[in-house]
Amino acid sequence: MIDDESAVGDGGELTELAKSRSPYEERPVARARRVKAQELIERLVAEGRVRISDPDADEVAEWRRVVNYAKRHGLEPAGKRIEKVPYGGAVLELFLAEGPHPNARNQRPKVAGGVIPVPARLGHLHPVVAALKDDESRLIVPSALRRRSLLLLQGLAAEAVRRGYEVRKARSSYSRREGGVDITVDGFAYTVSARQEFPESTNPERSARLVVELAHGLTDRPGRWRDRKSRTLEEALGVILGEIETRAAEDTQRRQDQRQARAEREVRWQAALDVAKQQAVREQLAQVLREEARGWQEAAALSAYCLALERRLQELDGTADASTLDSARRWLKWARVYARSIDPLTGLPGMPHTHEPTAEELEPHLKGWSPHRPELRG
Repeated sequence: MIDDESAVGDGGELTELAKSRSPYEERPVARARRVKAQELIERLVAEGRVRISDPDADEVAEWRRVVNYAKRHGLEPAGKRIEKVPYGGAVLELFLAEGPHPNARNQRPKVAGGVIPVPARLGHLHPVVAALKDDESRLIVPSALRRRSLLLLQGLAAEAVRRGYEVRKARSSYSRREGGVDITVDGFAYTVSARQEFPESTNPERSARLVVELAHGLTDRPGRWRDRKSRTLEEALGVILGEIETRAAEDTQRRQDQRQARAEREVRWQAALDVAKQQAVREQLAQVLREEARGWQEAAALSAYCLALERRLQELDGTADASTLDSARRWLKWARVYARSIDPLTGLPGMPHTHEPTAEELEPHLKGWSPHRPELRG
């Protein structure tokens, strides 16, 4: 560590050191990463996707840094973004997806201008809010807080309906001290609930506080709002509904990406399955061919033996016992019939019949794909 005095005394030296340091982009590691990122983009544009089989942890980390470099430095093609296929096995696959990521700033839904109106009276309530109001087993809080919670939920529900969303009874389980509704956007339901923040507090100011929460689901985005000096919960309803819309945009994009990944995985699996079937049928035919070749070789060996036996009989004719010769001739006759019976070339071999390959026959040719469904095995 350099203290103030040495910093002053060696100012010239430090200045020269700072000048001698090259910018990050010019350092060897950054240059190598840029080259790798450019090569990745070129492959993705040309091939559509890049697959890395069995990467170790260091390789995965390096590819993540390469992708991040490409994103930070604007190397992705216009209107495209790099995404990863969510494989279950030890496979890393990258592809170009359409459009910017839904988390990009210019893709986030804009919060409606102005504050969402909150009614002053508990009248003309949305049916779901009205049912919650009549349910004494829910939202068990002091009456003033219960009334305010219902008014907040009503304001949120009314604005959600106005924007074309559906409001339903909350499906998520929550404490009896809470009350909430589900707001459904594009088929995704988001539970918004209100509760007393400090129910056990004896401090009047703390015990009068409410908190509105949005169930986290699959995101780590903010989901809790309280009264602030700069903004009340009533003034935050636009932010809460905007957060729901943001999550809906993310979930919609995630659903589209998953559907696209499933469809692409189905295509790759079907292609692998077709090739595996061809190879399995080829193996069936090859097995028949090998059996025919073995039969032909055995028949040829037996035929050669029969010729040798015939020559031997000619040599011994007239010298050997007649009954012995007769027995040998009968044996030769049977042997020739048998040799012809096992010789596949006695008749003209035809194209063998094949059967639909079984899962066990397909598996050796599928290169990790399951024979039953479009998934890769680890």
